Amino acid sequence: MNESQITLVQNSFAKVVPIKDAAADIFYTRLFEVAPQVRPMFKGDIAEQGSKLMAMMGTVVNGLRDLDKIIPVAEALAVKHIDYGVKAEHYDTVGASLLYTLNAGLGDDFTAEVEEAWTAAYTTLAGVMVNAAYKPAAE
Repeated sequence: MNESQITLVQNSFAKVVPIKDAAADIFYTRLFEVAPQVRPMFKGDIAEQGSKLMAMMGTVVNGLRDLDKIIPVAEALAVKHIDYGVKAEHYDTVGASLLYTLNAGLGDDFTAEVEEAWTAAYTTLAGVMVNAAYKPAAE
């Protein structure tokens, strides 16, 4: 990611924060619509899960300029998600649901440049997470 992309992600997320509950609802509604098989992985209150999702996104978005601090947290989270039944292929579905949510929530502010920046951010993070959780350690 370059500096311009980081700024676009951070500025656009600042516009999501005031609608974070609605954004979380849009995200999970979309995720369960396109991947109903993941619904059983969510056993608790989905509104509470949405709050956790938005808090984690805030942490990641605000830390994009200091990836060395975020990467170990993301790796640990990815390993923990294995226990919930998350598979590597789910990351693509989650990414698509995230972009759908941003488009719905930001409307005209979800420009092609903003989409590209979020795609770069998510691809980077998802790659780190998939690698940590599903790639065998070097022997």
